Amino acid sequence: MKAGTSGTTGRIVVVGSLNADLTIYCERLPRPGETVHGNGFAVNPGGKSANQAVAAGRLGGHVSLVGAVGEDANGDMLLASVAGAGVDVGHVRASNEPTGVAVIAVDANGENNIIISAGANGTLSPTDVAEAADVLDNAAVVSLCLEVAMETVVAAAQAGHGAIATVLLNLSPYAEIPPALANLTDVLLVNAHEAALFLGDGASVPGADAPAADWDAVRQRFAERDIRQVLVTLGPQGSVVLDSLVGPDGRVIFVEPTKVYAVDTTGAGDAFTGAVAVRLAAGDALADAAAFASVAAALATTRKGTQTAYPEAADVERRLRGSHRS
Repeated sequence: MKAGTSGTTGRIVVVGSLNADLTIYCERLPRPGETVHGNGFAVNPGGKSANQAVAAGRLGGHVSLVGAVGEDANGDMLLASVAGAGVDVGHVRASNEPTGVAVIAVDANGENNIIISAGANGTLSPTDVAEAADVLDNAAVVSLCLEVAMETVVAAAQAGHGAIATVLLNLSPYAEIPPALANLTDVLLVNAHEAALFLGDGASVPGADAPAADWDAVRQRFAERDIRQVLVTLGPQGSVVLDSLVGPDGRVIFVEPTKVYAVDTTGAGDAFTGAVAVRLAAGDALADAAAFASVAAALATTRKGTQTAYPEAADVERRLRGSHRS
């Protein structure tokens, strides 16, 4: 991985989606066929890739975003939000399709459900990746998710691999990936459900309180699929680092959760991903990047919205210093 020097970080290139988040707040999420009353509505900038880019930018990363938006008010809102976080949007293309949208319901406990409509995101292609060669060729980290076409994700991973960058794949929303993409992935980021689906054959993932030996068996199964560094997020139970590239003592590391009062968990996983990208681009070890990201993601849940809720580096560092003193 190419990392920054003299206190700077290498370039992070995020390839993927930008969505307008149409969010309704309610006491509880509706059951199938049920209507519930909402108690608030907001239109906010979102999309997994845009969120990750903004999270990384607010944390001090040197970030470029490759994507597509419609020529509409939602596209203007997204470009303003992403650029406002210091992210280079020179490779976010205007599309004839409307900007992608996500319809989100958030309950009183901060939990959510989400439906997305791809819109302009569905037009992002390997051609867009090729046209972003100027930033991809100098990337330290290439951050990917699955809200755009698989062929586009694979093309971006190939470009990152060719640039000797760290290819960070957030396997969300979950889909089966081709072996070629697994081979190109340096760090896989999944939640427990996604991890079980990826491993298949009725696999289950241990809980946060499971012994390290149980998690080491999971690490070995990922390694058999050519994935040697994995971050498994466990929501309020923290996360687990599975690293087959280090010695036996560091192959399974538990990252304690950061305790906060959560009001909206939407986009917390993207905050985690963006924070991991920032620290990997700075040359941190995977476990150290995960510890930093744990705090960033937790702080993101303490305010409503997605990009507007993401913390800055000083917020995370302050919380980390406080936890080290306690």
